[in-house]
Amino acid sequence: MVDFKHKTISDIIFQLRKDRNLTYANLEELTGVSIPVLHKIEAGITKRPEFKTVKAIARAFPDFYKEFVECFITIENRIETLFEVLQDVLSSEEKDSLVPKVALHLLENPNCETEESLNRLYYFSHRINDSCLRLKIYKLIVKYSREHGISNFIARGLLQKYLIERLDLKRLDQTFQDGLEIMHYINFLSNEEKVIYYFRMGLHAHNTKKYRECIEFCEKGMVLEKNESELKARALLSMINSHLIQKNYDKVEELLDVFENYEYEFVYEAAKITRAITKARKGEYDIAVPLLENYLEVLSQQYRLHIVDELFEIYLKIDDMDACSKLLEREYKMLVTFPELPHTYKALGKYYRHKGYYQVTIGLIDEGVKSFAVSVQYLTRINAFEEKDIYVFLLFIQNSIILNQGLYGYNFRKVL
Repeated sequence: MVDFKHKTISDIIFQLRKDRNLTYANLEELTGVSIPVLHKIEAGITKRPEFKTVKAIARAFPDFYKEFVECFITIENRIETLFEVLQDVLSSEEKDSLVPKVALHLLENPNCETEESLNRLYYFSHRINDSCLRLKIYKLIVKYSREHGISNFIARGLLQKYLIERLDLKRLDQTFQDGLEIMHYINFLSNEEKVIYYFRMGLHAHNTKKYRECIEFCEKGMVLEKNESELKARALLSMINSHLIQKNYDKVEELLDVFENYEYEFVYEAAKITRAITKARKGEYDIAVPLLENYLEVLSQQYRLHIVDELFEIYLKIDDMDACSKLLEREYKMLVTFPELPHTYKALGKYYRHKGYYQVTIGLIDEGVKSFAVSVQYLTRINAFEEKDIYVFLLFIQNSIILNQGLYGYNFRKVL
């Protein structure tokens, strides 16, 4: 391939015609650009051709699209034209490398104030469907804003970057830590942006077992958000669940009274389940078990796994193996085939852990360890598995063997 580095559009056209033995007539037929226009560009008479002309030539030679664009942006400073170029490269095969280059040239454009360029690029990026490309632009905005001391766009760029990166389930802990940096720039965000940030960080904290932080972030959002929204309702539910885990049962029931007033579809069932689970956590099994067993039949599929987990936990505590067996008989109705959200992975991890305990207790050692291995697989998908859990589980198996079956020296390696 010809090295076009540091060459002009004129040089590229000349070299292409020479290497491929093309006449101007051939080139006109390939590109749709007239012979006079092509001649003037190649001869250097036209120093700055229109982008539509360069694009037509570049599209005819896709292997050299990148070189044409890189040459063009070095001679073009019209802001509208540069946005036209940026829009065009979004649909090219070279978009991953070209989008940051064109975007940077936009920001460095001497014909536009830096903050105005940042503002236009920031809102332009919202229209890009490809989240990876949006992320590249937000990272560029943050970097450029830091270098030029423009705090409001550091804040807004970091927020948008966080909202994309938080969706990576394998990096939940790291992206939460990254999100904390935004607190240093919180005063540069609008009220609406602050609300989104606080609620999203609250939900994120809940998904990474940071229950105190979940409550703190969500409370900040509640103070600022005066209107009802689905995000606010979900943040409130994550607060309720965090208080439930921290055994603040009075606070749970107080917040449930507020939560039940929201009119979103998920609220009715979530409130009922949470009230029943609260009764279970308080040890009021005579109330909790009938409620949960009824909800297992009447509530929607998305909640069944969570109900089963709670029932499993109760049955194991009260040593009701028959009830555990009946739950497992309905496994095919409970399990989610393609989990997407962190809380579903966590619920599946709990389910297989409970299943493993039950199987070991009734003497199905191999099956129990295999179930626990499945539990580990789900929990590690969201970094929710802790190494100490495996030692607790193996100790449980060992005690079960010794106490219930009188067996020693079981070979765990063959099933782990």
